[in-house]
Amino acid sequence: MSRRHSAEKREVLPDPKFGDVVLTKFMNSLMLDGKKSVAERIVYGAFDKVEARAKSKPLALFHDALDNIKPAIEVRSRRVGGATYQVPVEVRSERAQALAIRWLIVAARKRNETTMVDRLSGELLDASNNRGAAVKKREDTHKMAEANKAFSHYRW
Repeated sequence: MSRRHSAEKREVLPDPKFGDVVLTKFMNSLMLDGKKSVAERIVYGAFDKVEARAKSKPLALFHDALDNIKPAIEVRSRRVGGATYQVPVEVRSERAQALAIRWLIVAARKRNETTMVDRLSGELLDASNNRGAAVKKREDTHKMAEANKAFSHYRW
């Protein structure tokens, strides 16, 4: 990390189909080896499946799923007098969004459906209904923070 000044945030363009910036960030995280068209095909295909299964707007369902995955609190390591403590801290909104996107993609990749479109659509539906691996990850993070509440006075 630079000590002089923080890195400036790059603005991402909204995606072509829905005009949503968060969806573009999601596609960029999903993308492998710079293949954006493949990532777009996967996301839009998953949205079509979600729309067919859930009979609702896929973008609204996507945002609901992300809101269900976003952590409110996490633990950070803090070294005090030779001992390392896991100190619970609140999560900034940008970081919460980035973590939610990352956890959703990791959970989708670990599922055992045949295509990534099926995996992503299944994980989106699960996350919007407050279940699935990504939501479990958020719950585990909150449990860890709750268990280490005694060290919250080490917050910096």
